[in-house]
Amino acid sequence: MSRAMTQHDRPSRRRSAGLSLIELLVAMTIGVVLIFGAAQVYMDSSKTYGINESLARLQENARFALSVLEPDIRMANYWGLVKGAAYVDGRAPQFVGGAAAPQSSLGGAAASDCGTNFGLDLTLYIEGTNDSYTRTGKCAPQGTAMPNADTLTVRRASTVLDNTAAAAGPLRICSTRTSASLVTDSTSGICTAALTEGQINDLIVHLYYIDQTSSLPGSPSLRRKYLTAAPDFQDEEIVTGIEDMQIQYGVDLTGGNGVTGGAATEYLDAGPALTNLLNGTAQIVSVRIWILARADAPETGYSDDRTYEYGDRLASNGKTGDLTNPSDSTKAYQPSKSTDDSFTSVKHYRRLLISRTIQIRNALGT
Repeated sequence: MSRAMTQHDRPSRRRSAGLSLIELLVAMTIGVVLIFGAAQVYMDSSKTYGINESLARLQENARFALSVLEPDIRMANYWGLVKGAAYVDGRAPQFVGGAAAPQSSLGGAAASDCGTNFGLDLTLYIEGTNDSYTRTGKCAPQGTAMPNADTLTVRRASTVLDNTAAAAGPLRICSTRTSASLVTDSTSGICTAALTEGQINDLIVHLYYIDQTSSLPGSPSLRRKYLTAAPDFQDEEIVTGIEDMQIQYGVDLTGGNGVTGGAATEYLDAGPALTNLLNGTAQIVSVRIWILARADAPETGYSDDRTYEYGDRLASNGKTGDLTNPSDSTKAYQPSKSTDDSFTSVKHYRRLLISRTIQIRNALGT
């Protein structure tokens, strides 16, 4: 009986035996593969999320920059109730015959912080420099200006009425249907009539430029100098991550006459050619602007080998990986050509280039 029971129990003991070494190794291998796969999926998802966040941030920064620039440019040459800066008394030119004009006493020296009569030259409702920043003194850049980026200055009246008379205040434009005057004292003269028959608007002067520094360490920014109520000029950051800005000006050679009047017949960079045309009958009627936005941080394993052609940066002039080299100001930008191989090199940042052409509503003084 005992012998029979022992034989009966042998299969049961075999069935309850533990895993063999081979089975254990196979199970461990499958587990490692599954864990590795899950970790890889997590890392890929995390990287994709980071890239999408970076691209979303790029788009947000570029669009915000344009959302500030576009309405300002569109309203250039708006002077209240008069049609054109020629009707505004008190304006003063920056130059006469190529030389610096006498400084106007209007607004005091502070109104000329960016140059003689810089805040008073209303005839130049749109002004800029090509591949340079030339303002010094109190209007020097906040940090270090991007040497090959363009600048843009917009002059106009505010679209917000300010019909509160004051003997000493900001530079304002008092206007009626027949005349206008640029003043700091809005209690007398044409301003008296403007209080009842017209309107009073603050003068707006904005100088936009690209700085190599910003509130975000290591990131460039779009900044502007702006005329304050003092009046003087102060500096403010618009948005970080803007690496370059190029601008061309749409010129109507007819001066607003004929069937094509008011339409741009060619686009030019700021410089002597544009100035010579504007000394005749030509007028700036639109502005074409390119914004190059850069990610906030470099990306491991990424190299930006795209070629960016915009404004006067053309591949036919060559390619450069350095936006700060004055001799490369007209070359197309290819970040991967940078000789800097460090982690913070410009080649390791993602970028977005956007462009827009903006029509100036009041270009012809209407």
